[in-house]
Amino acid sequence: MPWKNGGGSTEEITRDAGTGLEGFGWRLSIADIGESGGFSTFAGYERVISVLQGDGMTLTVDGQATRPLHPLAPFAFSGESHVHCTLLGGPIRDFNLIYSPQRYRARLQWLAGEQRFFSEAGTVLVFSADPALHVKTGESAAELALYDCLQLSGNTGLLEISTDGPCCVIELTAR
Repeated sequence: MPWKNGGGSTEEITRDAGTGLEGFGWRLSIADIGESGGFSTFAGYERVISVLQGDGMTLTVDGQATRPLHPLAPFAFSGESHVHCTLLGGPIRDFNLIYSPQRYRARLQWLAGEQRFFSEAGTVLVFSADPALHVKTGESAAELALYDCLQLSGNTGLLEISTDGPCCVIELTAR
């Protein structure tokens, strides 16, 4: 889908509701950034961005420069902020979580190697940064390719999840 500011396009991975750029409570996407420039604004939303491929970028958020953002190092900012991206060494691919803090609590973390964790979140997303990620949830198992996303929705109890490689885990709980 095209960026709100017309500067590029985004591949949407998944979302909770709505169509286009309207009506969602949360959404995940991947964007290819070929040159430095401005970001679209998303009033009423929070954003968490991570570089997936490339040397990285710095952001200027409401006039303040960030630390350099390198692969798999997340950075959170308000969707209302005025944001400008400066690429550090050429094009990058990034990963974005955009969510409404009035509708959801969100937790995003990158994991490496074998991990086992528990979550009570209503929705858990496991995004693979590995060409062959194995994910086990209770008695079920799945193999994810690079940039695949496993969505576990409607959870009502404590969910046990195991992974064996680099991935991003996002926990979303409705308010």
